[in-house]
Amino acid sequence: MDPAQTALAPAQLAPVLIALGCPAEKAPEMAAQLDKRARQLSALKGRTYEQALAHLLGLLRQGWAAKERGL
Repeated sequence: MDPAQTALAPAQLAPVLIALGCPAEKAPEMAAQLDKRARQLSALKGRTYEQALAHLLGLLRQGWAAKERGL
């Protein structure tokens, strides 16, 4: 399936990022970057857009959780 057909718009991703710990003022820009990278990974690794996006969201969540713990 074409990633463009299943992709979330950055405006849809921003609230998800905020819920995971992203600062609200950075969420729109990060959402656009996340969408772009998920499309790239999908094409490069033969993953679906959803798989690539889930992978990247997991990495972001881990990073923000570590930052909150002071690691």
